[in-house]
Amino acid sequence: MTTADHDKQTALRLYIRELGNVAIAYSGGVDSSLLLYIAAEELGTAAAAITVVSDLFPQRELDAASAFCARYGITHYIKRCDLLGIEEIVANPDNRCYLCKHALLDSISQTATEHGFTNLADGSNSDDASDYRPGLQAVEELGVLSPLRRARLSKAEVRELSRQLGLPTWDQDSFACLATRLPYGEPITLAALKRIELAEQFLIDLGCRQVRVRSHSDCARIECDSAGFDLICQPETRRQVHDTLKAYGFSFVTLDLDGYRSGSMNVTLLADNR
Repeated sequence: MTTADHDKQTALRLYIRELGNVAIAYSGGVDSSLLLYIAAEELGTAAAAITVVSDLFPQRELDAASAFCARYGITHYIKRCDLLGIEEIVANPDNRCYLCKHALLDSISQTATEHGFTNLADGSNSDDASDYRPGLQAVEELGVLSPLRRARLSKAEVRELSRQLGLPTWDQDSFACLATRLPYGEPITLAALKRIELAEQFLIDLGCRQVRVRSHSDCARIECDSAGFDLICQPETRRQVHDTLKAYGFSFVTLDLDGYRSGSMNVTLLADNR
């Protein structure tokens, strides 16, 4: 561990101790897992996780969050939030992430208050400000704390610190809500979300790690890392992927030559702003 890394971790732990209590908006991802683990170490039962259950998130993420909390004996509250009942979110505008994050954090905040927590924190890291992240506006508006950002911890540093602490999430693939697989302006439907979730789970079970199935109407555009690309391009596997995703309701199944990259649907927004 470098001196800078040590200093950032020390500052993070000191800040959390000073809070006295904190509820973590917990997705089960790399960032919020590190934050939750350190909060539980520093505050014991005065720290807890709150995870939202919604059709916009795959079941595997809830399973991962529950398993992490059970492994470390951390109190875990699960809150149902009907995001598809909010017309503005369903319309999928370019600020959907803001609308969704605001609704989620508002719901989580209510749960935190009900259980006596006076502080609510999320797992945003210092890299998040460099991408199109309208959800950060909701974080600031609702007064949600971002200790990792405050400590200036980048994604790479979060992973390294997680590795040093022996957390199973240190090399976990990135999480993102299923709505990010749909182009802005295309209405979000339960059928579309379920089709995407099934397709991604199939590819994960097949052996792919970092993978996204971007849905463009009836076309599936698969993004994956180089290992997943090589796997899918094997003749028998390619046919299996094609047939399975067509059975899920896609008319066309494609493999994106650019591979996996976070926020690829934001390309259209950047083009519109040129």
